[in-house]
Order: sequence, then structure tokens, then C-alpha cells
Amino acid sequence: MANFKERWNIKSNWQLLIIVVVFALTGSTAAYIIKPLLVLFGIIKGTVSNWFYYPLYLLLIFPIYQLLLVSFGFIFGQFTFFWAFEKKLLKSCGLGSIIPKKEKPE
Repeated sequence: MANFKERWNIKSNWQLLIIVVVFALTGSTAAYIIKPLLVLFGIIKGTVSNWFYYPLYLLLIFPIYQLLLVSFGFIFGQFTFFWAFEKKLLKSCGLGSIIPKKEKPE
């Protein structure tokens, strides 16, 4: 755990616990939300090819997870940490262009 605290610049064990809880809640909630969303669009596992279902599942779960991560981070008082985490993740995925850039003072 000390490795995570150092790498993520976390100051206390309490903050680390909150961050781990947010990651767990986000993953569970995203997985819970995606299935009814696919059913809403008429895509039901077993009625379509697995080659279609799972890639679509992953494509849809990614943005839902990102939104939930920042939302739960805000609710649990860790917005700054999760917003920085999101920006870093999106940049590493090649999606850094969707993050608004700060204007430089003149």
C-alpha cells in the first residue's frame, strides 16, 4: 500500500481507503448499469454473437466508467485526485484532446 500512497501522492491511509472504495463502487456500478442499457437497445446476450456483444459491451462500459469514477470521486470528496487520474488515463489512451486546456496567462 505504501507504493500506491507514494505513486498517487496520497497523504493518509483514510484517503487511500476512500480511493479504493470509489474504484470498487465505480466498477460494480458500471457493470450493473451496462446490461439494462444493452437490453434497452435490444442487444441481449445469447441472442447476438459473442463477437458483437462483448466488444460493444466494452465500448459502452468505458465512457460510463469514466463518468462514474469522477462522479463517485466528487461524492466521496476526492474529485481532485480522480480528475487528475482521468486526465492522465485519457491522455494515455490518446484521447487527451477531449480534455479542455487551461489558458495561459499573458
